[in-house]
Amino acid sequence: MAESQRFVDLGKPRRIWAVGAIHAEADRLRGVHAALAARFCVGDRIVYLGNMIGRGAAVIETIDELLAFRRLALAARGACVDDVVYLRGGQEEMWRSLLQLQFAPNPAEVLDWMLGQGVAATLAAYGGDPAQGFAAARGGAVSLTRWTQGLRAAFYARPGHEQLFSALRRAAHVGQPHDARANGGEAAPLGAARPLSGPLFVCAGVDPSRPFALQGDRFWWGAAGFARMEAPFSGFARVVRGYDPGKGGAAAGDFHATLDGGCGFGGALVCAGFDSAGQLIDSFQV
Repeated sequence: MAESQRFVDLGKPRRIWAVGAIHAEADRLRGVHAALAARFCVGDRIVYLGNMIGRGAAVIETIDELLAFRRLALAARGACVDDVVYLRGGQEEMWRSLLQLQFAPNPAEVLDWMLGQGVAATLAAYGGDPAQGFAAARGGAVSLTRWTQGLRAAFYARPGHEQLFSALRRAAHVGQPHDARANGGEAAPLGAARPLSGPLFVCAGVDPSRPFALQGDRFWWGAAGFARMEAPFSGFARVVRGYDPGKGGAAAGDFHATLDGGCGFGGALVCAGFDSAGQLIDSFQV
């Protein structure tokens, strides 16, 4: 994916509906979609804030439900393709890395770490067996390549699954970051005052000490200091994340919001609506 396509500008939406980390809790996702169907209108956007898979057992059902609701949303007259956006989370990144495990310098160690982080459920969903993975790692690159090829074939065999993963974005936003060259735009001259942009949507957070252009994988792994943000990050009125690595629960501050109700860990799936200025206008959980 080209650098300019890694982020999506949501334009000037009427409302943005953001869905927190799902962690393959398909039943909760269906409940959120049922509530959204009564709220969503043409001119709205939906952003799924990453970590859609992993942890929970219903990985296949979750992705199928995501695809089904996308079809429903885009079937409305006047809808456009960017009305539904999927962000990359840590779980999606681990699955991508698992399919390329033969290129890791220490594949057995990497696999062991990922299993501990929740990728086991995704592996099982596509017919993978950790024991076979460790055996393939001991067998060398050729053996490991055969194992990952089998996983990839099972993944590609599910209609729409590979296409959804190919469309994952790093972040979604209304307006441009003040260091706009990260998106191919022009940065403001040094010292120039600029009005705030709208909200920025990410998976697990940002590092407030780094500019937008240098966040890298902090968008999906998070960084310390998010909940202590005391000023707009990169000129965005509010940063909204769907997963809190510290498990602090759903919360909102002046310049940030966390939509993590603990889904996948025994808690609820949170959805919230924001206007184009980043103000919270609605929220519910299932």
